[in-house]
Amino acid sequence: MHIIVLGTRGIPDIQGGVETHCEELYPRLVKLGVNVTLITRKSYVKDLSQTEFKGVKLKHIFTPKKKSIEAIVHTFLGVLYARTQNPDILHIHAIGPSLMVPFARLLGIQVVVTNHGPDYDRQKWGRLAKWVLITGEKFGTKYATKVIVISDVIKNILKNKYNRTNTQLIYNGVNLPKKSTNTDYLDELGVERTKYIIGVGRFVEEKGFHDLIEAYKTLDTNVKLVLVGDADHESEYSVRLKTVAKENGVVLTGFIKGEKLNQIFSHAKLFVMPSYHEGLPIALLEAMSYNLDVLVSDIPANLEVSLSTDDYFQVSQIEDLQTKLEKKLINTQNRDFSQIILKKYNWDIIAKEVFNLYQTIIK
Repeated sequence: MHIIVLGTRGIPDIQGGVETHCEELYPRLVKLGVNVTLITRKSYVKDLSQTEFKGVKLKHIFTPKKKSIEAIVHTFLGVLYARTQNPDILHIHAIGPSLMVPFARLLGIQVVVTNHGPDYDRQKWGRLAKWVLITGEKFGTKYATKVIVISDVIKNILKNKYNRTNTQLIYNGVNLPKKSTNTDYLDELGVERTKYIIGVGRFVEEKGFHDLIEAYKTLDTNVKLVLVGDADHESEYSVRLKTVAKENGVVLTGFIKGEKLNQIFSHAKLFVMPSYHEGLPIALLEAMSYNLDVLVSDIPANLEVSLSTDDYFQVSQIEDLQTKLEKKLINTQNRDFSQIILKKYNWDIIAKEVFNLYQTIIK
């Protein structure tokens, strides 16, 4: 069984939820006997000489690093490459690249689409980009051989908008970590264990970090705020966010992985996700895997995780966020999310579900 993967910037260690999803999923599928080739976007790959990751073959293809056109150009070139390789299945991730699904089907390729959420709701997109994303959602839903959704919220969107009732729900996943006992990276940042709040994600408007900073700066606390992440494409928003963050004593780590990220999660007091839009947030699942106390916006994707009422605040409402932050910092709880992670968001189970879906197509 030969699978070609499109729609991700690449793996390993590249920022993004889809990228993390692919980095965890496809090595597991290789172990199940699948021959996987993942097409990367050259401009995001740190080492172009790396042509394999944990058994997953990496094919680096050119793309212009410009957010308005890079996904569609890269996907078009990727589909042409896939046709030369004659795979059993082309697996496309996200609705932007799904614009090319009809083209791939015309070339005789079986296509699986994973819909990671309605990206057209993101604030960063202009009118034309939103139209492209909506059209990608439509084409991917209508013409893909099989459609995977990562949440019930997305499943219902596709059912109501396009009357596609046979989508398959396969969640995002997360690994139960071995917590780090080291603190050398915390020392480097100037923060103390259990005396900082963390937010994790790209520096784009829909992540809501500007709301978090506004709420945080009014608190009377010695607990620091640490933001983990950066912008893929530097923008007026990301520049302003970093400036405001530094003015208010917020610690910025940039994009980190591995031991540094492990230390940040292992010793945090509280995880906060003020997002306006998510598919099924891997960053939240990661925080839960570390049994951190959490505070997240009450958007549908976050509500689907079924946390306690006290774990939610009204999205975009800074006063409510501030009030809930104060309560959490006074009475931070020890949590145990391990059973829900093992049963519902287990990457090994997820990989088997995707493998079984592939088999139904090939048969």
